[in-house]
Amino acid sequence: MGIKSSTFVMVHVGQSTESQRNLVHGIETLTWGFPEKKPEYENATPRFALLATGASPRVQLPVWLQDTATLYLFQVRGGFYEGTSWHWPDEEAEQRLKYPQRFGIEPLAKLDHVPLGPAGPLTEAGSDAIRRSGTDRGMGKIIQMPAQRLLDLAGIPFETDEPEDVPLDRSPGFTAEQVEGKNKPQRRRRGAGYISDPKKRKEIELHAERLATEHYENEGWNVEKLGKPYDLRCTRAGEERHVEVKGTTGAATSVELTINEVIHARNKDNTVDLYVVSDIKVDTSSGEYTATGGTVTHYTDWEPADEDLRPRKYEYRLPATGA
Repeated sequence: MGIKSSTFVMVHVGQSTESQRNLVHGIETLTWGFPEKKPEYENATPRFALLATGASPRVQLPVWLQDTATLYLFQVRGGFYEGTSWHWPDEEAEQRLKYPQRFGIEPLAKLDHVPLGPAGPLTEAGSDAIRRSGTDRGMGKIIQMPAQRLLDLAGIPFETDEPEDVPLDRSPGFTAEQVEGKNKPQRRRRGAGYISDPKKRKEIELHAERLATEHYENEGWNVEKLGKPYDLRCTRAGEERHVEVKGTTGAATSVELTINEVIHARNKDNTVDLYVVSDIKVDTSSGEYTATGGTVTHYTDWEPADEDLRPRKYEYRLPATGA
């Protein structure tokens, strides 16, 4: 039996300040996008995305294969979709959609100084796809390639027959802070789906809660807004359901959960739903921000599983000093 191939979307990210800023924002918000839709995206269901930076693509293939690059390996979530929100910093600045063809990305591993030739984990066709992306405005190239060598290099366990089923809790992951480059923008700490503008972030949160409230009220529930340890308390004819609400301008990929939210959702005495609104459009052209639209992903009787959770920070108990 041959080695199983997986569908990849291969992307070259340039070294300009704008490209690096968009890379940081894409990692922060778990979303990537392209300027236009290509026929090859139509029926594509990529399982992995590889974003490469640090090597110049404007060379012949033999020269390219002698170089190395930094590879950011992602699992693709949800496939391609047409975005409607201004999401990246340059979209916000120009108040227009620049990258409407989008997909969700889940960080798996960052790999430094990876050979682009035979000594590395890529097939020649896979490596060349990155090079061709770099000469085509960073447009993604769809390719079939075994994932095993990349997963091995990253130290990620996988099933030989199903390498796509990567356990999130056993992959190293990475954050935007790990992006390196001479033109990397200086940024403060961020988390998954983080929006830097507090006013915009609040409007996104309120819009998602309004949609969730309307949904449950239309189904006959009485809705009470709480905030902590969950967002909405819904009651109906003796039933009680707790709802955690999340909103983003990006893809429905991952959301941040506090430890209390996880504990609450796993408590067998609670019935909990997760209501996620993605691709929310926010008009920031006036002093009053206005959020509209969005795509709803609704999980009823929700309980987060270990393999779908990755810790982002730890509580460290200091050792006793003995004095």
